[in-house]
Amino acid sequence: MVIRKAKLTDTEAIHKLVNFYAKKGLMLARSRSSIYENIRNYSVMELDDEVVGIGALTILWADLAEVRTLAVKENHSRKGVGKKLVEYFLYEAKELGIKKVFTLTYQTEFFLKCGFQEISKEHMPHKIWKDCLNCPKFPNCDEVLMCTEIDQKGE
Repeated sequence: MVIRKAKLTDTEAIHKLVNFYAKKGLMLARSRSSIYENIRNYSVMELDDEVVGIGALTILWADLAEVRTLAVKENHSRKGVGKKLVEYFLYEAKELGIKKVFTLTYQTEFFLKCGFQEISKEHMPHKIWKDCLNCPKFPNCDEVLMCTEIDQKGE
């Protein structure tokens, strides 16, 4: 398995995987346009030239980023794909000097295992909610806010 930055040619695979889970109510849908506009934020995990997992690290401020749109093909779930993608994003955040990474999720147990902690939504700056205005669940978001601090000194 290899993790790499997404290419424009990965858009269809990303779109299909995200919207598969969106139809189940497990994540928010993404349009092709949104994926194209944010392709530089996405990374994919490939196995035998097949995209088996995807996700995005979106920078929101000098010291703050979000893990978004994390999804793994059903036949590859529970095999470490999601965890490896999160580790990749946390490494990327550290390399960029980001101190805090958060996610909005329904998969709290998974993110707890990845070192995130549940926090109150009131503890985050208002700028993180800008994308929420376009969400069909706004203002009654039922996702859980989870966060982790990045150790900039340690290895």
